Amino acid sequence: MAEVKLAGISKRYGDFFAVRDFTLTVADGEFLVLLGPSGCGKTTTLRMIAGFIEPTTGSIHLGNADITSLPPWKRNTGLVFQNYALFPHLTVEQNVAFGLEMRKVPNAEIGPRVAEALRLVRLGHLTDRLPRQLSGGQQQRVALARALVFRPDVLLLDEPLSNLDAKLRQEVRVEIRELQRKLGLTAIMVTHDQEEALTMADRLVVMSEGEVKQAGSQRELYEHPADRFVAGFVGRTTFLAGELAGDGKFKSRGGLTIACENKTAIKGAATLSLRPERVSVAAAPANGTENSVPGEVEFVSYLGALLDVHVRVNDRERIVAQIANREGVYAPSVGEKVHVGWAPAAASVFAGTGEAEE
Repeated sequence: MAEVKLAGISKRYGDFFAVRDFTLTVADGEFLVLLGPSGCGKTTTLRMIAGFIEPTTGSIHLGNADITSLPPWKRNTGLVFQNYALFPHLTVEQNVAFGLEMRKVPNAEIGPRVAEALRLVRLGHLTDRLPRQLSGGQQQRVALARALVFRPDVLLLDEPLSNLDAKLRQEVRVEIRELQRKLGLTAIMVTHDQEEALTMADRLVVMSEGEVKQAGSQRELYEHPADRFVAGFVGRTTFLAGELAGDGKFKSRGGLTIACENKTAIKGAATLSLRPERVSVAAAPANGTENSVPGEVEFVSYLGALLDVHVRVNDRERIVAQIANREGVYAPSVGEKVHVGWAPAAASVFAGTGEAEE
């Protein structure tokens, strides 16, 4: 295992930058997640680390070694592909052993190392199965075993759970995280799934248009997003477009005057971000809540343990509140008149409006 250092790496295709000036250090044993929408450069970054794409500028170090110009087979990295990339005509055992054979590992070592890798992913009893005889989760674990059998310095995961159903995704992501911790692996994963990133990462890097927007812990990015893009991509939020009016007040385009604790000097257009779990819903104005806005329940989403309550507060704007679905908690119905409330510290304010959402 070793730390990974990316120093100013960029990848340019003609005049287009897929990745621009990416600098980051991934600590030994850290689980880092690159998060962002399709086309943001996260997979290009991962493939530059793996050696499948050569950077236009910058350098990549694995431990003390500069691996920028090394081909993939000379880097001690294990890569798990999105589509598993298993050979359909080879058994589980043969798929896991294939890379060792290509690297000319002595036959006497191959058997024990394959057995060890399959034991780690709990597939030692399926060595003679073909990929088509396995479930999606089992195929994913074969792909993981194939990456681990090299005893890599860094494990690279390219959207590893995207082909699994929702329940299986939850199970396999826990398995991957537990295995990474058990082995002390340095791991870098690419995903566009917010929940996946929040539950698996030690640290997140949010990317957009080839650049790093913000890097930090889940709590840092969720509680203190650097801008509107990060606020919208890490977790759920209500956006209101408007401007700061002084004295800690925000005026929305829909006519709301909202008390906030913005600590950044912003002039002109601004966007207020409000997380749904920080909004309360009541039949009457909430006592002691500086922000209390009347509205009408437009829609209620049943999420099992939680309810999302969408409240229309004027012709242009609605605010979403998330409340616990349990006995004793007020749960309004569609069409009901309510008040939504929140503390000034609950909202974040960013410069510009972008494409403000209701």
